Amino acid sequence: MQAIVFDEFGGPDVLHLKEIDEPHAGPGEVRVAVRVAGVNPVDFKVRHGWMEQAFHTPLPAVPGTEVAGVVDETGEGVTGFAVGDEVVGWAKGGSYAQHALTGVIAHKPAALSWEQAVGIPVAGETSARVLDLLDVKEGETLLVHGAAGAVGSVAVQLAVARGATVIGTASERNHDFVRSLGATPVTYGDGLVERVRALAPQGVDAVLDTAGKGALPDSIELRGGTTDRVVTIADMAAGDLGVTFSSGGIPPEKQRAGLAEHLTLAADGALHVRIGERYALADAAKAQAESEAGHAAGKLVITL
Repeated sequence: MQAIVFDEFGGPDVLHLKEIDEPHAGPGEVRVAVRVAGVNPVDFKVRHGWMEQAFHTPLPAVPGTEVAGVVDETGEGVTGFAVGDEVVGWAKGGSYAQHALTGVIAHKPAALSWEQAVGIPVAGETSARVLDLLDVKEGETLLVHGAAGAVGSVAVQLAVARGATVIGTASERNHDFVRSLGATPVTYGDGLVERVRALAPQGVDAVLDTAGKGALPDSIELRGGTTDRVVTIADMAAGDLGVTFSSGGIPPEKQRAGLAEHLTLAADGALHVRIGERYALADAAKAQAESEAGHAAGKLVITL
């Protein structure tokens, strides 16, 4: 099968299209004929070798964690899924390929496109996990950094659904989009503290940083000098500042249940994923370069 492979850590140029052996489903796994693979910031971080301390990536490797496609092989012990089912979930061993293995999946609602569906797993799980960690409740004010991004935009919608007031940092060109999600947009950068205080003179109850662009010191100031209820999923300076860095680790059963719930919300029109650029498999390096640049206007996907 054709797949994107990298044999060494480095920039986007280490990614190349290659013919490799097809994987086969082991116990508890299904194999998916990939229709769309999601592109996430963790993909380029793994490619650079920046995630080796968190989890080791044996080389050569196929990138990608999100997959949507059609089940074409099931392993021993698999129940609830059959060949021909349209599914979405997390890939094991990479999703930038014609076939991918997965053990944590849910059925794709017919009302959702492949692109919309593949934008749900990482953003939905991350958002729900961090909102729970922050204990965001009705009537509270939440500040979300990177509110127009793939994760940030889902976090905004889930927080609004909880009854929270949300202020979201975003570039000027994305302010209308952030408003459409139910949040009040604010421009990031110098003067952020003053701009947020003008919108929330009573203060903010919690801060979620999905952008990783150095906003943690401002976040701590906005929380009255405390790191309590400040969480980042993207800023590696978190440890030096005493801020919680959340990187996952929930049980597969909870992942699967949350994914099914978020897919249903999306199919019902209660959760929206904005799709950005679509790339062919051979152009995966361009997709990761855009992801790394941090200016993508929506979820980046690779279509097969």
